[in-house]
Amino acid sequence: MLGLLGFYDEFDDRSGRPNGSIHDAVRPVGEPDEADLVAYLDAGHVLIDVMEAGHDVITGDAHRNSPGCSSLVTDGTWLWRQDFPHYLETHHVSLPEAFVEHVRGLNYRMPTITVAEFAPHYDETMPLVGWASAVPWRSTATVLVPEPRAVTDKAQFDEAASAQFRNRPRGSRGRPRKPRRPPRT
Repeated sequence: MLGLLGFYDEFDDRSGRPNGSIHDAVRPVGEPDEADLVAYLDAGHVLIDVMEAGHDVITGDAHRNSPGCSSLVTDGTWLWRQDFPHYLETHHVSLPEAFVEHVRGLNYRMPTITVAEFAPHYDETMPLVGWASAVPWRSTATVLVPEPRAVTDKAQFDEAASAQFRNRPRGSRGRPRKPRRPPRT
């Protein structure tokens, strides 16, 4: 079975999720190598790509992992939601020591996954995260090799979102507003 990261009660309408409440996991500061841990999580293999958008369940804000937030990602040993790196870098959620040791042991490099060895772990883990009715995952590849990604960190996302807001047209449906007439006297 795969270890589970970030499957909190607040992400689903059912209580009793594997990782409990996110509010219990929030910490004032993160691990000293938190940026490396976030980069590792961002580089995971996407197993199920969900087309949805979500917001931070604590602040309500959009974030860099909002698109496809509940997509499932793995390194072959652990399973997490695609938005889990956001919660780690923003709210410094606690991590299992076994996961931290695992990632440090890999020198923060995402491993290659042998599909035949991974598939049984996937099948037994999916019911625990609410995907019992999902079609069993099978890759046509025999080995999954990590792909390099251009990952936008939180600061880059915040700057791009701010610039997008500043540059969008004012008015309905993208049309600039007409100037108002001066009041008649």
